[in-house]
Amino acid sequence: MTKPALNVAFLGLGVMGGPMAGHLAAQGCAVTVYNRTPARAEAWLKAHQGRAAPTPDAAVAGADLVFACLGDDPDVASVIEKAAVGLKAGTVVVDHTTASPALARRLHAELAELGVGFVDAPVSGGQAGAEKGALSVMCGGADADVARARAAMEAYSARIVHIGPAGAGQLCKAVNQICIAGLLQGLAEGVHFAARSGLEIERVLEAISGGAAQSWQMDNRALTMAADEFEFGFAVDWMRKDLRIALAEARENGARLPVAALVDQFYADIQAMGGGRWDTSSLVRRLSDTD
Repeated sequence: MTKPALNVAFLGLGVMGGPMAGHLAAQGCAVTVYNRTPARAEAWLKAHQGRAAPTPDAAVAGADLVFACLGDDPDVASVIEKAAVGLKAGTVVVDHTTASPALARRLHAELAELGVGFVDAPVSGGQAGAEKGALSVMCGGADADVARARAAMEAYSARIVHIGPAGAGQLCKAVNQICIAGLLQGLAEGVHFAARSGLEIERVLEAISGGAAQSWQMDNRALTMAADEFEFGFAVDWMRKDLRIALAEARENGARLPVAALVDQFYADIQAMGGGRWDTSSLVRRLSDTD
């Protein structure tokens, strides 16, 4: 007997959400999508099996699982609030947006009153990871809710880790961004130093990428840093949003984040240069533009 297709809704079809929803459709899920800009939903339907809904509540009607990948706290709160009236008891909502832990805890409590589960599940891996189905997902929520969503999330994930209760996924993502911020600044300074020293960056990378300095950022961003190319990837505007969340949480829990705070201000400099949509590796532009 053929197992019926899992009914899922996906809210938000940006550079991350679109490919993720596509992987769910390819896995055989019955996918209903919603996007605030209808043209994106129409474009998605041209490439994937599924249907589009005009409103969040229409999209989630009858869904077993609801996935969201939006922009910031206000976007998530607004879309989930509109979707809530269409949710059936027993549904699990999975939010892949990088948002605040406080919002995750609030949504978890509010949806629980409707008999709906909630998992905060921010991701790492960027657009390339979403397209390849190789994201790392960090989850906060009840064991049963994470377990119910896991098989579907595996369609676009290389790693899924249940960190802890509601909000824990967002806290883990803050750790991720704190680590990346300092690493990118160090890589920018290294690339800048190599250029000023008259070294061939390809030879430098061949030498150091096999040792302790190696990182994903070095493998994927050092050459484009050296070539002054930034019209791609994870935008500075988004990184500042993520660092804002991390720094706000640090003020609450007493964590000291001097490097993250400093790099956040360096990104403010990049924004002032008109680079809000440049990739986060554009930190090196700030160094070269001080000549």
